[in-house]
Amino acid sequence: MVPEAGNAPDRAGADRRAVLFARVLRALGLDVTTGSTVAYAEALAAAGMGERAPVYWAGRATLVHRPEDVDVYDRAFAVVWEDRDHGEGELEREPTTPVALAVDTPERPSDDNALTGGRVQAVRWSPAEVLRHRDFAAYTSAEFEEARRAMRDIRLAGALRRSRRRRPVSRPRGWHARPDLRRTVRRSLRAGGEPIQRAFLGPSQRPRRVVLLCDVSGSMEPYARALVRFLHAAVSGGSRVEGFAIGTRLTRLTRELSSRDPDAALAGATSRVRDWSGGTRLGEGLREFNDRWGVRGMARGAIVVILSDGWDRGDPAHLAEQMARLARVAYRVVWVNPLKASTGYLPLARGMAAALPYVDEFVEGHSLASLEDLAVVITR
Repeated sequence: MVPEAGNAPDRAGADRRAVLFARVLRALGLDVTTGSTVAYAEALAAAGMGERAPVYWAGRATLVHRPEDVDVYDRAFAVVWEDRDHGEGELEREPTTPVALAVDTPERPSDDNALTGGRVQAVRWSPAEVLRHRDFAAYTSAEFEEARRAMRDIRLAGALRRSRRRRPVSRPRGWHARPDLRRTVRRSLRAGGEPIQRAFLGPSQRPRRVVLLCDVSGSMEPYARALVRFLHAAVSGGSRVEGFAIGTRLTRLTRELSSRDPDAALAGATSRVRDWSGGTRLGEGLREFNDRWGVRGMARGAIVVILSDGWDRGDPAHLAEQMARLARVAYRVVWVNPLKASTGYLPLARGMAAALPYVDEFVEGHSLASLEDLAVVITR
């Protein structure tokens, strides 16, 4: 039976259930406003809470604003509204299963064993998990500090390559193996000087160098602050990582970002970069990098990562020429564009369109989760 909208007890019950559901969705990361909650309560009072379809679609229409939020909404709806033990039929007026929101924090992780009071279904939520997928452009100062601590766990290491150094191997494999005379003679002393057990040396592996070129121009200002923190975490945590800033000029920041103190590292990088939030000349910056460092050896066999939105005030043909030079010497060129995550994005900017034919990997870079994916791309 569907209650009438003017029924005060039903309206009060709809308000309570709408507020509870809105709190759960908001804790799971959905942007549920007060106006949406009020609209949902009014829809529940008008449609009633006796059947699943009106309750479900009233929430979908008023509380969900993005297609990617539908999965989270469905999971929360199943916990808050549905009684799985009784099938998908009619909903109960009052929930037969108590719902507890278990919040994980770095200081005090939630304990499901502490949830008592009968059969409990816990909706787990972690602020760190929500922060992983939030766009850097929407961060607050406190969230930047939390993201800086999370970036310390991102380990940036290049894909392995064969090194000229050799290491002891148990058995020769392929033509790369060489006899290890020193270890062979040492073993022969145990057998009266007879080289019964021969030792061999095989090629070892080491990570490839990673070169990070970060765009710090005005168009990248919403993301440059977070990406420079990512550069510091990568350079200070790895011995074969180089960091540069590109704006109207090229600035090497490896020495400044090598400090373990994040505040000192960022202060040193900021003072050294004189064209912060200025114009963009990607082609000229890449030419200087190729001439002074890249072609001479730093980019040879390395993984070069360019973090930029592709907006360039220079000649696209010049940028394409320098990208072609870089692609000839680098092992792989990865372009990280924060705008790629935007709905309907197309690489139509002149600089981005000119550089894209010489890029091996074109990935997103707008959130912590995308930077974690970038670390995987670099390592593989």
